[in-house]
Amino acid sequence: MSLPLSGRKILVTREQTKALSFAEKIKALGGKPVSAPLLRIACRDRENHFEFFQSISKFAWIFFTSSNGVDCFFKLVNRYQVDIHLQQVKIAVVGRKTEEKLKQFGYAAQFIPSAYNADTMATEFLEKYSDPGPILLIQGNRSRDILPKRLEAENLLFTPFVVYETYSNEVMKDKLSSILEEHSFDYLTFTSPSTIEAFVEMTSHIPHIPCVCIGTTTELRAKQVGFQSILVPNEFTIDGMITCMINDIQKRG
Repeated sequence: MSLPLSGRKILVTREQTKALSFAEKIKALGGKPVSAPLLRIACRDRENHFEFFQSISKFAWIFFTSSNGVDCFFKLVNRYQVDIHLQQVKIAVVGRKTEEKLKQFGYAAQFIPSAYNADTMATEFLEKYSDPGPILLIQGNRSRDILPKRLEAENLLFTPFVVYETYSNEVMKDKLSSILEEHSFDYLTFTSPSTIEAFVEMTSHIPHIPCVCIGTTTELRAKQVGFQSILVPNEFTIDGMITCMINDIQKRG
């Protein structure tokens, strides 16, 4: 009996430290992953961060919309030894993987949306908490503006706080076209709008290959840049993306 991804070549574009687990899952199901990390993630620190962290207890909620945000935020917390100031602050996370990263630092989320995207996060949070108090919104330098716009529209008090920066992985610029020419891919995978933007920057055209997007925000960016065949899982996770590819293969027969 063949494995569900047997023989399928799949391009994995996510950042290098996270690409391995995705590739291993694909391989375990018979697929042939090819890693092309299009992004680099770097935590950001600034001279004024220590002073900022000293007053962090003024926030009622902290919002995390990615595991990168959790990782870099708590690295700063540990560096400045201000974890005591977080004891009374509630935490909201965008999805299961972000929650798992949060637990690694010993914290639990008080809110998680039913669908793992910023729009659902905003809608369901506002339905549950009409007057949540001041919110600290943890972001990267290329984070989308969906959540800030929703909070602003509701006249809620929030403070954006950039703790990591996302860069195109320049090392891949000369390699990506060669990888696409060398391999006949069955699927391209994208885990953020930023991976799509980096892909477009590094290639001269949009290939006619099905792309699998982790969620609706990434799907929208894929449509905007010209991808024609786009698949989106029901659950916005890596496992959901794999299930999505398996279902597509079965549908095609």
